[in-house]
Amino acid sequence: MRRTDADAAPGREDLLREARQLAPALYALARVLRWGGITEAGLPPLPPSELDVLRYVLDSPGTGTKALAHELGLHSSNVSTAVRGLLTRDLIRREPDPHDRRAVRLYPTMSAQHGMALIEDAWAEIFADALATLPPGERSALTAAVPALHALGAPLRERRAPARD
Repeated sequence: MRRTDADAAPGREDLLREARQLAPALYALARVLRWGGITEAGLPPLPPSELDVLRYVLDSPGTGTKALAHELGLHSSNVSTAVRGLLTRDLIRREPDPHDRRAVRLYPTMSAQHGMALIEDAWAEIFADALATLPPGERSALTAAVPALHALGAPLRERRAPARD
């Protein structure tokens, strides 16, 4: 069977062109969600670094600060500042690491879990309102893209530079 240009793997220039279209669109959506979700949920605003740390601790309870800094690409001092802010707001708690008493593990509080549920509900409302303005085919295309977007996260995380101190 003869291969056509459409069957060939995309070249580097094609990939760069696609990435240049996709990256700004995803970034713009992330900004809307970051600020809109908290505001719509009626919660006090959180600095972006605190929201990122909180989301990670909710997804990975028991994470340590070093792993957190590496995964989020933050300096350890920025993580410490964010953790202090979240502790003050009663959104996370620290527990000693059972294997290394010098280290701590971070866990979300019930307040954090409840607050994030409110934020995610607000995100759903924001998106539902926006999706309602799109033709059915575009809504279907976005829904179909969800697994691919999740899959895209893995190589992006692997590409991240080593942890900075």
